[in-house]
Amino acid sequence: FLSPPPPLPQAENLLYQLQENFQALTEKITLRNILFRRRRIDDLEKHVADLMTEAGIENTDEELRV
Repeated sequence: FLSPPPPLPQAENLLYQLQENFQALTEKITLRNILFRRRRIDDLEKHVADLMTEAGIENTDEELRV
């Protein structure tokens, strides 16, 4: 059996660029998801604090995070 020919430099370069772009996109999406979740948690904490205030329960930010 013959071994496959070595990849052409242009093909290697293209694959490397694709890999770099894919990695950068993955990191961007991951960061966006983390920030989105953090914003949702912040919103939830604010809504809980507002409901507790309406119910006449005193609270602090530390109590909400426990």
